[in-house]
Amino acid sequence: MAVVNKIGKVMKRNHALVTFDQERLVRAIRRAADSIGGFEQDYLQGVNDRIFTAGGTDEGIAEFLSDLIVVCLNAEPHHLVSNFPPTVEEIQDAVLHVLSSTGFSVTADAYACFRWGHHWVREKAITEEQFVRNGYPPSHMETLLAWNHAQGCDTVEGLNEIVRSRRLKPLIDAALANYESSLDEAASKVIARIEAGDKIQMIWISGPSCSGKTTSTVKLTQRLKKHGLHFLMLNLDDYFWPLIEHPTDWINDRNYETPEALDIQLLNSQLRALLAGDTVEKPSYSFKMGRRVGTKPVHRKPDQILLLDCLHGFYPPMTEGIDPSSIFRLYIEAMNPLYEIEAMSPLYEGDRTGRRLTRFEDVRLLRRMLRDTKHRNHAALSTLLHWHYVRAGELFSIIPLKGLADHILNGGMPFDLPALKPFFSGNGSIWPQRGNLEQYSSFLDARIRYQRIERLLHSIEGLTPSQVDDLKLIPGDAIIREFIGKSTVKIPHNE
Repeated sequence: MAVVNKIGKVMKRNHALVTFDQERLVRAIRRAADSIGGFEQDYLQGVNDRIFTAGGTDEGIAEFLSDLIVVCLNAEPHHLVSNFPPTVEEIQDAVLHVLSSTGFSVTADAYACFRWGHHWVREKAITEEQFVRNGYPPSHMETLLAWNHAQGCDTVEGLNEIVRSRRLKPLIDAALANYESSLDEAASKVIARIEAGDKIQMIWISGPSCSGKTTSTVKLTQRLKKHGLHFLMLNLDDYFWPLIEHPTDWINDRNYETPEALDIQLLNSQLRALLAGDTVEKPSYSFKMGRRVGTKPVHRKPDQILLLDCLHGFYPPMTEGIDPSSIFRLYIEAMNPLYEIEAMSPLYEGDRTGRRLTRFEDVRLLRRMLRDTKHRNHAALSTLLHWHYVRAGELFSIIPLKGLADHILNGGMPFDLPALKPFFSGNGSIWPQRGNLEQYSSFLDARIRYQRIERLLHSIEGLTPSQVDDLKLIPGDAIIREFIGKSTVKIPHNE
């Protein structure tokens, strides 16, 4: 469609002015969409179906969305003054705003990951070789899909048949054996670096929310202790800023999911002091009071390795000034590719049926809902409404930095969804009621996730409550036990 554009220039990061070129927007949006398999991955009846009708093709949809971005940019009066053109960052913000506001959430996530990945390359925090593009390189995804296909659980229907025919136990055993083998490999890499002369003083375990970092941290340290290594673990939650410095949004929610929620300057200075052999006065934070309530002296013995389990553990300012050769980084993300077969838009070019991969973050959202309900006294609806903060933090300083990892561990299992379903269906379900979500109709992100996950839950064949409780079926040290209960691994944040 034709739109009025009064913007002539764009300010680059070096403050140079260049001619505004709308085609660059089209190409950037297409690149993000192509990386996830096309715009059809974002088709939502009643949300963006009219954009699909107007655009017709992927190119047409990208052009239509670029027109909406131009409209948004022209709505800012300052941009119409020659001395105040939009900056590159403002244009990128507008792209994400338009994609998210029109229901193209998967495309928006890919764009955000591209955006921040490029940012970290420019900052020299990662190299071009470590740039993970949309966060899920095809080579990595193909390996995961091939493993699932070999087990017959690469589709929802295939997984359901395994559950119905009571063939789940061999799948659980195979998946856990794969995970344990990857942990063995991680431990071997630590030992190999030490034997090669690296003086490993810090191990960071990082990854998106509810990937299974805590269980994996315990299991990794058990392996390394057998090699004679000793550890000092720091609880980084103690470095949160006071509540008064976390402003609330319009529903009285706070964003704890950004690295800036932590006092990074203090954390970094104390990490460097501990590595130098000094004693530090580590803060003690009370979540009940919402502030620091004192300090505690902490000293690292010369033979101790600092063990740090943190969402944003790869965030460069945290380890600024620390020798990279003294750091081992383990990245964990819950990735279990599973195809759903579903009807597509009859108005969109191509077949009326298509395959969509379930979203990894949706499974982690279910894990977090369960954890928050059981251990944090937070309703599942609150977790759903808060998730946009979680996702924004992941796409800024977690997923784009995974290329820094010395080892990548997969904490996602093919039996996660069947094990989680009993908690979100039937009597005692914690899944939010539709009526409770209606008062938050402006929360498009929450509505989209709600509809997508509800559809997925309906399609999954769940375990019975007795099967979930059966430690012979799902061992007590499986990651999913962090969330469904009966874990035989001590989970500090669940105590």
